[in-house]
Amino acid sequence: MTRSDGTSPDQDQAPSPAPLHVVAFRFLIGGALNTGATLILYWILLRFCHYQAAYLVSYCAGILLSYVLNTRYVFKARHSWLKFASFPLIYLVVYVIGALTLRLAIGTLHVPTAFGPIISIIVTLPISFLLTKALLQRPR
Repeated sequence: MTRSDGTSPDQDQAPSPAPLHVVAFRFLIGGALNTGATLILYWILLRFCHYQAAYLVSYCAGILLSYVLNTRYVFKARHSWLKFASFPLIYLVVYVIGALTLRLAIGTLHVPTAFGPIISIIVTLPISFLLTKALLQRPR
C-alpha cells in the first residue's frame, strides 16, 4: 500500500537491528582487528617506555579505532558528536578495570609484561560490549 506521496508506511521505520548473535560476532571481529593493532602498538612502545605508559598510549589509539569500527561495522550506527564525546567515557571505565587487572596480573601474579594485556582483554571484553551496545544502539 502506498501513500499519496508515493512512499510506503514501511519507509518511515528504521531498519531493525541485527540479531544479538550477529552483532556480537561483528563485535568480536572488530575487536580482534582493534586488539591486534593495539597489541602491536603496545609491544612496539614497550621498547621505549614503561608498560603502564605503553598500555595507556595504545589504549587511547584503540579507542579511536574502536569508535570507527563500532559505529560503521559492528552496530551500523550513525555517527554523532555526542556519541563520539561519550565513547571515551565507556573506555575510561573499561581502562580502569583493565589497568587494575594488568597490575594484578603483572605485579602480583608475575605474568610477563608482553602477555598481561591479554588477561586484561579477557576480563574487560564483556563489559566493553555491553556498554558500547548501550551507547550506540539506544532506543530511538
